[in-house]
Amino acid sequence: MLKQATSDELCINTIRTLAMDMVEQAQSGHPGMPMGAAAMAFVLWTRFLKHNPADPSWPDRDRFVLSAGHGSALLYSLLHLTGYDLPLEELKRFRQWNSRTPGHPEHGLVPGVEVTTGPLGQGFASGVGMAIAERMLAARFNRPRLELVNHHTFGLVSDGDLMEGVSSEAASLAGHMKLGKLIYLYDDNRITIEGPTSLAFSEDVGARFEAYGWLVQRVEGNDLAGVAAALDMATSQTERPSLIIARTHIAYGSPGKQDSSEAHGAPLGAEEVRRTKEALGWTAGEHFHIPPAVLERFRVALESGARAQSAWIDTLNAYREAYPELGREWYRCQSGQLPDGWESSLPTFPDPAATASTREASGKVLNAIAPLLPELVGGSADLSPSNNTYLRGYSAFGAETPGGRNLHFGVREHAMGAILNGMALHGGLRVYGGTFLVFSDYMRPAIRLAALMQLPVVYVFTHDSIGLGEDGPTHQPVEHLAALRAIPQLTVIRPADAGETVEAWRWALRHREGPVALVLSRQKLPVLDRTLLAGVGGVVRGAYVLADGSPSRGPAVRESSSSIVLMASGSEVSLALQAREALKQNGVQARVVSMPSWELFAAQSSEYQEATLPASVPVRLAIEAGAGLGWHRWVGRSGAVISLERFGASAPQQVLYEQLGFSVKAIVDRAMALLAQTRSE
Repeated sequence: MLKQATSDELCINTIRTLAMDMVEQAQSGHPGMPMGAAAMAFVLWTRFLKHNPADPSWPDRDRFVLSAGHGSALLYSLLHLTGYDLPLEELKRFRQWNSRTPGHPEHGLVPGVEVTTGPLGQGFASGVGMAIAERMLAARFNRPRLELVNHHTFGLVSDGDLMEGVSSEAASLAGHMKLGKLIYLYDDNRITIEGPTSLAFSEDVGARFEAYGWLVQRVEGNDLAGVAAALDMATSQTERPSLIIARTHIAYGSPGKQDSSEAHGAPLGAEEVRRTKEALGWTAGEHFHIPPAVLERFRVALESGARAQSAWIDTLNAYREAYPELGREWYRCQSGQLPDGWESSLPTFPDPAATASTREASGKVLNAIAPLLPELVGGSADLSPSNNTYLRGYSAFGAETPGGRNLHFGVREHAMGAILNGMALHGGLRVYGGTFLVFSDYMRPAIRLAALMQLPVVYVFTHDSIGLGEDGPTHQPVEHLAALRAIPQLTVIRPADAGETVEAWRWALRHREGPVALVLSRQKLPVLDRTLLAGVGGVVRGAYVLADGSPSRGPAVRESSSSIVLMASGSEVSLALQAREALKQNGVQARVVSMPSWELFAAQSSEYQEATLPASVPVRLAIEAGAGLGWHRWVGRSGAVISLERFGASAPQQVLYEQLGFSVKAIVDRAMALLAQTRSE
């Protein structure tokens, strides 16, 4: 039996008890935040959030980001109660094998989860990306009285989110861009795992966000009218993102653990759950109980969502009638399809006497395809002149130019990575972002989440090796290729020349099942003569025979007259080709394999892998100006790796290559030593 309670209280306490029961049954999780934030989440989800649980992918829905992903039990409760495809049985299987209710929300696993969160601050910054995407698409598609894009991005953020630096970067940019449709509820419960936030956090958060250009309001988290009034004010904004600082109490209602760090990341315990339920008017023995009146109240979302979506569909139909070409473009961009004939615009580099850095070739690709792919948008962390990522002839996105396609992220790699994720999640755009390869370290959490969510984000990482020269070891990547290759579901491509760069972009834009990292040179490289060498088509297979001892046999033969395989990526491929010619003078035939992408090569059939790296030629030498970690998978037991197992130095590029062992002579000497060792065994 339930004690008397108002309808609102009953709904809010249902959220609290479901969260308690999930965590208690799993004996794992974070009950405190869902209990403390339940009231303001209830107001948002029942009075403000425009969504249709029957169609979680409706394009003009409001987005909700649970940046404080440790409070996943709150989101799962709301999703089930409002009618998403998340049965109560899944709430009972919280944090269990193969359940749809993992410890932190995962996009693509649970309908209604807009973004995978957990690493604090990432959801906050991804929400900024969603708000940017909304404004960009509204500027492109909306017409008077026919608005296809008009929604908000809401979020729930925690003390931990606001301590992480990525949220500060993103908040600064959001304020600068005047993203008025971005609204965050700040769960100000003043508790972290170690204790009160006062142990390490004493700033005036509101003053900081006001300085960023945000509208800041303060409310009591359990004051439903106050929360609603604050959300009313926030949704009326057009030029300022909003932060609603809601004073809450972690584990609200728990007699023994309210306002205690003990409720942050551990079950309350059976006895404390019993006492809390009694305090909230619940019968202690009832678990996962949802009063019928509560379910009826929440499930109104199905009716209101269907009405809102139906009205939008009417607008869409009228739009297609009035603007048929734009209507077709809308469908194409929402589906992620590329326009017919886009590849015809890709540049070619036919002059084998020419040289070009791969970053330069990448910039030419971007600018060649930009007119045919209006959904292609991106930018750089204040490095576009170096990354060659600026789309010439198009404005920069900003408060006054919402239709701009170039994004100035500023010196904010952390935020850039997460913002790109949010833009990709929103849909309707193809996004890219650029910086130096060495600064991929700053982006790693966002890259990892992009890979986990399988988002089609393209990273343009330039200055890929000691080849950048005089800037020295702080800017010369050594371990970064290995670090990126270690991320599952991320495809890393390091092209050898301009032609391979074109093919890398072609593949990256076709690929929609995960992020792609293009790793590009600063220094100019020879444009490989494809009349004498294999064509660039092998790039999509990750590795291919560029030159062999028997060129007439082509790249797919099983047998080879070569006695050694030289394999390399990027700028070292041309070195391998020069070494091949030098080895000929010593009577040695060498096969050269260009290996721009380990991930693509690993996905090929065993037959293709054998044809490229035949077992009949076990002597293999890999050359790459970075850490050798991982190359032994490809060179085998009889092979070796010329790599860089130290930091670089400040000197001209050619001097560095010579001094650090990346020269034709060094490759030839190592190859001859390998062959001699093999003969003696």
